[in-house]
Amino acid sequence: MGYEDLLGYGGALAIGMIIGLLGGGGSILTVPLLVYLLHFNPVTATAYSLFVVGISSLFGTVQKYRKGLVDIKTGLAFCFPSFMAVYLSRRYLVPYLPETIVDLPGFTMSKEMLIMVFFAAVMFLASLSMIRNKKPSANTYEHERQPYYMTFIQGLVIGVITGFIGAGGGFLYVPALALWAKLPIKTAVGTSLVIVTINSLVGFSGDMQTLSIAWDFLLRFSAFTITGTLIGGMLSQYVPAQSLKKAFGVLILLMSFFIIGKEVLN
Repeated sequence: MGYEDLLGYGGALAIGMIIGLLGGGGSILTVPLLVYLLHFNPVTATAYSLFVVGISSLFGTVQKYRKGLVDIKTGLAFCFPSFMAVYLSRRYLVPYLPETIVDLPGFTMSKEMLIMVFFAAVMFLASLSMIRNKKPSANTYEHERQPYYMTFIQGLVIGVITGFIGAGGGFLYVPALALWAKLPIKTAVGTSLVIVTINSLVGFSGDMQTLSIAWDFLLRFSAFTITGTLIGGMLSQYVPAQSLKKAFGVLILLMSFFIIGKEVLN
């Protein structure tokens, strides 16, 4: 096992600890870790990330369910359009994108560059949400229940984004669940893990039909992430999560700038 492999598995452990401490969010670092440290191409990295996110979220779902913070029925009802979009994007959209997206004099955008730039844009938006770090008030989501067709469209859009970048998308699902289903914010967080688990693993099943999966590596990487998640969960009662979330948001912000610079300026 080489030096970079050790750093990669150490990063997987750290990602798991962040997930355990914050209840999510750490998985957004999985793709940059796989691409820039372990040198997987972005298509494979986003596929592997979906598997890691799905397995880690499954453990998180169990923890939240034991605390009574998961509405399984609502989660399953909400995730139908979303997991359909994730699967279709991984099975048909990503594999069949042309290798060259834009070819202009002095500038060429490849499929891999497009994936990473779009990923950086999502990281940027997620970081702003974490840095602002505003606790929702009791009436933050007091709106009339919206028509289901709107929720269906939202699920499709979030599913495509999730499938394209290989991230969990919890920061998108939580407000959607709170707005549509009027779930309390803590229950929305727990229920979002059900959706993230199903979406990620269903999306990964689409990749299994188009990619050759290095299961030995993927299972080891996932084991480190799960171990970190369990450790983070135990430490969460001793660590001020709000301050940690803001600091993590700054890290994600810097990472988004790093990815943009590396992909566009190189």
